[in-house]
Amino acid sequence: MYLEKRTFIGAEYEHLEVKGTCRITKQGKKVPIKFKRISTINERIGYWRKANQIHAWFVKNVQKGVDDCRQYSVSLEQLKELVTNCKTVLKEKGKADKLLPSQSGFFFGGTGYDEYYFDDLKYTVKMLNQIIKELEKEYANKNFSEIYYRSSW
Repeated sequence: MYLEKRTFIGAEYEHLEVKGTCRITKQGKKVPIKFKRISTINERIGYWRKANQIHAWFVKNVQKGVDDCRQYSVSLEQLKELVTNCKTVLKEKGKADKLLPSQSGFFFGGTGYDEYYFDDLKYTVKMLNQIIKELEKEYANKNFSEIYYRSSW
């Protein structure tokens, strides 16, 4: 389960006056990427493993009920809503089944409302708070990135 950030660079358009270089090596060998061909940069900014309640939330609130392992655009407001739900359930555990119900399925881990369930919520709050902070700073500076959620089973 991944969150990815896609940032438009547009280095191929001279009128944008994009400056920089790209020097990347992998296992000691240069990766042949030409800077002036960079259109977007994709970054993995979030990752979960077997957090079925988080996946179920994305399917319901972002993917309109379709669970097909494709990329779906996620708004800053949706990320904030997920954080709010996580915080509410951490304070009021009785709301777990309503706000962030667990879900069974292939590779989904346990479905109990146990320490692992609540650890996933704490992890999600910590991770998303950092992502939200970074995005708000970017947006304030008129730099807009797109965020996507994708699952892979």
